[in-house]
Amino acid sequence: MLIILDADLTVPPEQLPKFWDAIRLGKGEFANGTRLIYPMEDQAMRFLNLVANKVFSLLFTWLLSQRFTDSLCGTKAMLRSDYTRLKSGRSYFGDFDPFGDFDLIFGASKLGLKAVEIPTRYASRTYGQTQISRFRHGFLLLRMVLFAFMRIKSMQ
Repeated sequence: MLIILDADLTVPPEQLPKFWDAIRLGKGEFANGTRLIYPMEDQAMRFLNLVANKVFSLLFTWLLSQRFTDSLCGTKAMLRSDYTRLKSGRSYFGDFDPFGDFDLIFGASKLGLKAVEIPTRYASRTYGQTQISRFRHGFLLLRMVLFAFMRIKSMQ
């Protein structure tokens, strides 16, 4: 099993068993963390990042026809065999995702993996600095959504 956890520890490692159990118990084949269910610590997420994340979540829900409340949580899990299949088809949605979150979600959807959201606690950053450039990366992510729209919705 592949489980991803951001190194900044904004999502505590103690949350990982929920991801393991979701896959192991068959609740889903792709576990996507969501930081937007529980209240967050002050300063855990900048306001503009929160707004953009909610917009992307609405776009994902519509585009993929399944609910996503957090498209940019770095905590995810899936079987290694599914990741290998996803990786081999990565170019289908373009190979320009700066963080890998959209790539994994779009790829899991393309493979028909059952996605399950795992609510996580989200804390203020205690280690390192964000690598996200809100506007530069935001436009890249929007470009990827538009590319995915062309692949998914316009082909129906």
